[in-house]
Amino acid sequence: MPKINHQPTQSGTETKPKRLNNRKPLNLLTAMEQIVEASSDSNLSADFFRRAKRPIAYVADKLSLTPMQSVLLSVFMDRSDDTRIQMGELASYFGCRKIRMLQHAKDVDALEQRGYVRCCRDERSTTYRVPQQVIEALRQDKPYEPEPYTAMSCSELFGCLEDLFEQRRDDELTYAALLDEVERLFAANTHLEFVRKMDYYRPSLLEEDWEWMMLLFLCHLFVNNDDDNVGSHDFESLYDRKYIFRHVKSFMEEGETTLFELKLVEFVNNDGFADRSAYKLTDSAKTELLSELNINACKKSTKGLLRHTALTAKQLCYNPREGREVERLASLLEPSRFDAVLRKLEASGMRRGFTCLFYGAPGTGKTETVYQLARQSGRDIMEVNVEAVKSMWVGESEKNIKALFDRYRSHVASSQVAPILLFNEADAIIGKRLEGAERAVDRMENSIQNIILQEMERLEGIMIATTNLTQNMDKAFERRFLYKIEFERPTIEAKRAIWQSMMPDLDTKAVDELAAAYDFSGGQIENIARKRAVQSIISGDEEVGMEELHRFCESEAIAQPGRRRRIGF
Repeated sequence: MPKINHQPTQSGTETKPKRLNNRKPLNLLTAMEQIVEASSDSNLSADFFRRAKRPIAYVADKLSLTPMQSVLLSVFMDRSDDTRIQMGELASYFGCRKIRMLQHAKDVDALEQRGYVRCCRDERSTTYRVPQQVIEALRQDKPYEPEPYTAMSCSELFGCLEDLFEQRRDDELTYAALLDEVERLFAANTHLEFVRKMDYYRPSLLEEDWEWMMLLFLCHLFVNNDDDNVGSHDFESLYDRKYIFRHVKSFMEEGETTLFELKLVEFVNNDGFADRSAYKLTDSAKTELLSELNINACKKSTKGLLRHTALTAKQLCYNPREGREVERLASLLEPSRFDAVLRKLEASGMRRGFTCLFYGAPGTGKTETVYQLARQSGRDIMEVNVEAVKSMWVGESEKNIKALFDRYRSHVASSQVAPILLFNEADAIIGKRLEGAERAVDRMENSIQNIILQEMERLEGIMIATTNLTQNMDKAFERRFLYKIEFERPTIEAKRAIWQSMMPDLDTKAVDELAAAYDFSGGQIENIARKRAVQSIISGDEEVGMEELHRFCESEAIAQPGRRRRIGF
């Protein structure tokens, strides 16, 4: 006897299997609904197939499936909001053992091959989902047909590549299946220059077949994600086995691959230094492979820059003197006036470089001032991580610091408005050079400083350095900074303005009390404002009183820095 879910009714009688309406007109969804209702706890028995013969036959005929495939697809569709359907769940629904479902694995594989379901096979489990395109097709009462790969534009081809790499990332394609799909895609679009160029390089990369796929993957990330800084974590998901990933990662870090020899791939230049854990297409590879997309030129001019449009407007409060100096500098950096200044300097035989030093105690707004100047003048920022510059390999330092300035010159040449070269927290590189340096590290630091001094002499653009310390600054650097602005700790008037801007709901008495009680920088006041906002959220938007504010202030007042010497403007 087939297993039926006999549940006693309130009258004590047993329910009978639901009778199907054999006269109701069918479409795919109504037929699947009838199949799902009849198959619940049916043990996939012969009686079930007999009772559901009409809707099963309708689905099978409409979609060219077998009866069992039609039943399985119907139940998958009923669970289409679940992206990780397990075979055990289907077994529970049908009221049978999981081993019974494994006997129908070939039917599920057939549905996967037709594109009706996608399978995720990771190391721990196998799960299924119904793609949205399938749901839309069945909703329109028609079979699902994958979009043909033929006669694509290059943009459309990269759209398909994006989908394929996403399926591989989600374990819905094996690495071998990914290769097969790419082969089909390329075979159907030999009219594209990109396909022909990739086929041209295939024999050279055949010995290590992963290199050809790596080249394709880097092209995909650059075109689809605007990603020109690809780390090993990005391509880890490409491979079915971790040992293969480790093999590829090792070769890429060494740089001893055909991809590097053919100058198709290079290490990312990080603040002038080759980062062996990050990779990108070379400019020549972009030009050669991606010419149909016409994207190389426009991406090259902005990559590695902090866009001025991404900077948030902030109201900064200055002491009167520094406020005037910042306002004066802001006026000079306005593009129309700045160009006029450069022309006058050039006519007078003077250097065209515009170099500025912002110095003073931490938290006084030096870096934020650079950001606001950039935002107001429409200038992007090329920000240098000074600590990264100091920490790289001794043997490559000089070459890489020169590459940093070369990159900035390239940005200046390709930008309508010259960007700002920002050396943030530059204490480590503008200190006094060491005389009679004997250690390799000391010689390297002196060499880096000499190169920066030379580059400042021939700079065409805008360089701003920020520093907390000036006592140890090399005199050669001090002479080369055209404008020097000291950011002092705020006066009581400035502190009042900062407290009020950070916490507009405070009354005048509270603002005066806090400004008088604590000698805080703008950065410290912002910390307290953030703590207050967090506390308000935790306490359910209850008002944070003065007692709590004073507690925040006491915890912030760990130590107050001493006064630094001033240098001339």
